Amino acid sequence: MAACIATGVSAQGMWRFSSDVLGFDGPLRLLLFAFIEVAVITSAVRARRSMRENFSAGIDGIAVWALTGLTAILSSMDARSLPEAVFRLAAPLVAAWLWERGMAIERHRITGRGKINWRLTPERIMVRIGLAEVSDRTASEVDAHRRLTKVALAAKRARALRESGASERKMRHALAKLDQAMDRAVEHTGLAVDSARQEALLSQIGALYNTNVLIDLKPPVPWDPEPVAHALPSSSALPRPDDEDEEFEMVEGAQVPQQPMDTAQRAALMRAARRYWDEQIERKYVPRADDIAAETGISLTTAREWRALWKLEPKAYALLQAAFNEHGIIDTGTFPAIVTPDPVLTVNGSATR
Repeated sequence: MAACIATGVSAQGMWRFSSDVLGFDGPLRLLLFAFIEVAVITSAVRARRSMRENFSAGIDGIAVWALTGLTAILSSMDARSLPEAVFRLAAPLVAAWLWERGMAIERHRITGRGKINWRLTPERIMVRIGLAEVSDRTASEVDAHRRLTKVALAAKRARALRESGASERKMRHALAKLDQAMDRAVEHTGLAVDSARQEALLSQIGALYNTNVLIDLKPPVPWDPEPVAHALPSSSALPRPDDEDEEFEMVEGAQVPQQPMDTAQRAALMRAARRYWDEQIERKYVPRADDIAAETGISLTTAREWRALWKLEPKAYALLQAAFNEHGIIDTGTFPAIVTPDPVLTVNGSATR
């Protein structure tokens, strides 16, 4: 209805144009004054039909805008003042815009997607200048994340200065910054009592401390037809003395027929194996697959499969990393308890004292 009203305003301008400029009068003026508006309506109907059949407005959609611009210019040329000229220009464009928005809604309904995604939108601009959030995090969550990040960055700077042999003055300044960031994090984020925040801080520190590991990673090639197992150099990339023995045990175990287990029995065995694994990890001991199989009664193949997943968790991986870095022990699953003056702190794949 709004588009029809705007089209009527445009037709009224063409009524005056046909009389004042073209000199039409009587029945001739009545028949010919709105020929452009009729063409606009015809093109709009054809464009809608094309959208339903071909999912595109096609040339008729372009014709709607071209004819609308033409009638707007012709109507404004017979205006008696500047405000009237602006009004004559605006009315057809309003009709065309309403038609375009109706087509966009129908296009989205038919195809399930919009026509275009603009790179510059109010939302993106607000996010870019820091006045809006990309995710649905609350203000307290954003503030907590920012304060924890400051603590992690301050710890990284202090550690880098210590390893580079910086002067005592620089170390005092870095440690003061770290202490200040930690005080604010404890005060405003509940870091001392919130285990989730503690794990988030340790994860950030672990990621920052182990940046140099990224240069040794060997990600799989997507177009490589031969799948190759890749891992961190501290575990499977290193030579393993007992590879041949484990391979023999794997082949030998594969020849033993497995008894079928129902879901409840398998879940109970997994819980038992997991409980044994957690107990040994707390004792700073990484059990072998043989130990897990002997303790819980599962098959050696299943024990190897579960151990391969569990040893990538932060606590277990920290023990593997610490054993290799400090004692040169390779991941064979036969680690002794690592005795340290202080408990080993696991931080997302790294270990410190």
